[in-house]
Amino acid sequence: MGSTGGWRCSGLRWPEGADAPVLGWLGGAARVSVLGYGKELGFRAAGERHCVGARGNVCPLGALVSGRSTGARCPECARLDRAHSVAADTIADDPRTYRVYLAWFGPGMVKVGITAEERGAARLREQGAVVFSWLGRGPLMAARRTEELLRAALGVPDRIPYARKRAVRAVLPGVAERVAEVEELYGRAAALETGAGWPQSLERLPFEPVDHTGVFGLDGPVEVGRAVTELVDGGVVGGRLVAAAGPDLHLATADGVVVLDTRLMTGWELVGADARSRVTVPVVDIGGGGVQDGLF
Repeated sequence: MGSTGGWRCSGLRWPEGADAPVLGWLGGAARVSVLGYGKELGFRAAGERHCVGARGNVCPLGALVSGRSTGARCPECARLDRAHSVAADTIADDPRTYRVYLAWFGPGMVKVGITAEERGAARLREQGAVVFSWLGRGPLMAARRTEELLRAALGVPDRIPYARKRAVRAVLPGVAERVAEVEELYGRAAALETGAGWPQSLERLPFEPVDHTGVFGLDGPVEVGRAVTELVDGGVVGGRLVAAAGPDLHLATADGVVVLDTRLMTGWELVGADARSRVTVPVVDIGGGGVQDGLF
């Protein structure tokens, strides 16, 4: 717990098998807040935003970081964090089994990626994947080679900006259209198993689409008017949770729905505030591009 009696957020998580996301908190003892739709949330940022460190270690400099940064790390801690990252290709001897997946975020927005099998579909929910299907499973390097092969052959990226994901949530097509786009790419990927040669150690998995609109609260009318660009000292965010996807919380406020990227909360000391207070932090119309952020 900080000097003002507040808490520091460790981020939004989507535990495997859970019905709702949770916010992690660092304080006298680590704890989580389960976020159910309809729940009212309110907090105020206090003081300055500090680097969150890397891999469980406190930043040795206690460095200040930009309010707009979604990573909340100084350059040195960011380097250390990436140095032990599967996503950055810096770990080649991980003995765990990995899965290759296709993830759909909106029309024309499909990516291929990998995740540790033990994590289940948590990684897909963390990215805000509206629909996904597994492609295969096997050792890390086989999964990585397959990911690179499919990325090139299918012409799909490994990263999609969150601003693009947010912009389409209010206009998602029906479930049949969503699934059909993933199924078409799955068929093309499966055809490459013999032609282009998937690694022999990678086991292909059947097409079994999973739709997350219900889990995310996106299965009804969705409004995505504005997005928080940064927190500021004394700035308040409050509202009723109506949807959540990836790191984003969709909060109904007196001025319409505001999307909060919870990565902007890390590094701040946060204290409770009236959930029905006006939002007094900088926001931007999502049509204007949203937060300039990381691409995962």
